Amino acid sequence: QVQLVESGGGLVQAGGSLRLSCAASGGTFSNYAMGWFRQAPGKEREFLAAISRGGGTTDYADSVKGRFTISRDNAKNTVTLQMNSLKPEDTAVHYCAARWGSVSNYRFGGMDYWGKGTLVTVSS
Repeated sequence: QVQLVESGGGLVQAGGSLRLSCAASGGTFSNYAMGWFRQAPGKEREFLAAISRGGGTTDYADSVKGRFTISRDNAKNTVTLQMNSLKPEDTAVHYCAARWGSVSNYRFGGMDYWGKGTLVTVSS
């Protein structure tokens, strides 16, 4: 059983930056493709970014490409989402997720584990 705990959310002004972290425990972290999703009030959960087990492959939603960067540290069992140029529409609960195996088609689901989320609020 893998536990995922997100941190780093908060309130930021439009144009600002936040760095989200997800700490994993209870499993072999390097066996899992990792990624981030978000869910705004009244909306469906949305894929943001994914990273392969070794960190060599990444994928981003069009809505965040060029603004967000995903990275991982397999020695520390962490995955990070650096968010720059934040917009009010980025306001949402942000979730970390793990899927065993390849990052291929990660954005289409099949997650094995989810964190409880961290709230990001971007004011205009």
